[in-house]
Amino acid sequence: MVIKIFLASSSGSTAIKKKQQDVVGFLEALKIDYAQLDIASNEDNRRWMRENVPGEKKPTNGIPLPPQIFNEAMYCGDYETFFEAKEDNTVYEFLGLTPPPGSKEAQQAENAQKLHNGSGTEEHLDDDTTKKEIVETEQNGDAHIAELEEDDPGKKAETDARDDIAEEDEESRKPAEEEEQEEGEEDRVEDNHLVSEDSYSRMNRL
Repeated sequence: MVIKIFLASSSGSTAIKKKQQDVVGFLEALKIDYAQLDIASNEDNRRWMRENVPGEKKPTNGIPLPPQIFNEAMYCGDYETFFEAKEDNTVYEFLGLTPPPGSKEAQQAENAQKLHNGSGTEEHLDDDTTKKEIVETEQNGDAHIAELEEDDPGKKAETDARDDIAEEDEESRKPAEEEEQEEGEEDRVEDNHLVSEDSYSRMNRL
């Protein structure tokens, strides 16, 4: 892949010349191979550049000014977008190139990848921990409820009150049952006594 810089060698604009020099000098400093295509002396270059700059990137008059940067036929951007990429240390990404090992851009990409992988691992661990907690809670439901009661005195007091009421009901039922049993015994004794008297009377009549 060849980086193409479309520029005007005989431009009368000082601003344009300065921008062209800035782009070319930076690419040379990074030792990035590029090709200069002059639109001032070659009409084909001028026509190709104007036809391949995207419409939304063209100025209102429809004529893009140099420098314009391409990676083969892929449009990279103009001087303004190049300058932003340079400030953000993303020139290789801007040019569609892989940053060389050891470059600032390569280190940034590596750190971003590590951060992404670390976040994914952490989320995976969180999921596993959550699943484990759910299983343990289901297996130890009674123990979990007891712990909640200990942590909440109100719930524990309510449970104790229910137990006390149940004990009182049990105790109140016992005397009633004993009383009913005693009354039943007395009724049976009285019935037996009446039977005996009746039998005695019959024998006397005989």
